[in-house]
Amino acid sequence: MKVDRAQIVDEALKLLNEVGIDALSTRLLADRLNVRQPALYWHFKSKRALIEAMAEEIMARGHAHDWPVVPENWRDFMLENTRDFRRTLLSYRDGGRVHAGTETSPQDLPNVEAHIAVLVGAGMEAEFAMELLVALARYTVGCVIEEQTEPPPEQEKLDAAAADFPLTHRAIVHYRKSGHEAFFEAGLQMMIYGAERRLAERA
Repeated sequence: MKVDRAQIVDEALKLLNEVGIDALSTRLLADRLNVRQPALYWHFKSKRALIEAMAEEIMARGHAHDWPVVPENWRDFMLENTRDFRRTLLSYRDGGRVHAGTETSPQDLPNVEAHIAVLVGAGMEAEFAMELLVALARYTVGCVIEEQTEPPPEQEKLDAAAADFPLTHRAIVHYRKSGHEAFFEAGLQMMIYGAERRLAERA
């Protein structure tokens, strides 16, 4: 049975949701596709190459937020675009770990250029724009990895011990009640606010 690149990636994503990235292997994937492992290596020279293709497909399937035409909208877009990026990564098991360490494919460079151009139109230098884009992307990936990781078994002990430290106890209670999404949003707002302040200072 012959398989093409798209079939391999599609089945790999299904397998990812079932077993997670640590258990995902080319042997297991080949068994699922009813082919020998060398058939996979014809399309992907390594597991890393396969994971990068999976990351691209996850983005293609879920991250479809359009860039605004007017530079004045850059704040609202950066907020919603980053939220959409998070939702896309969370749509697959271990989506954050799949995406971590990957880079934009050459085919996406026109889109990156458009992103930077809008930020430059808002008054940023190209270097500043790239710093903001990378910071938001890495922040999001890190948050998703944390969110998709099982909580430590000693969590209750930490909360109990924090009772002796009133400020820390108050902060931890707030953290536990708020949840991942609220804290992600808080950090995102801080980063956009920081970018606004830096832009204003340079102006």
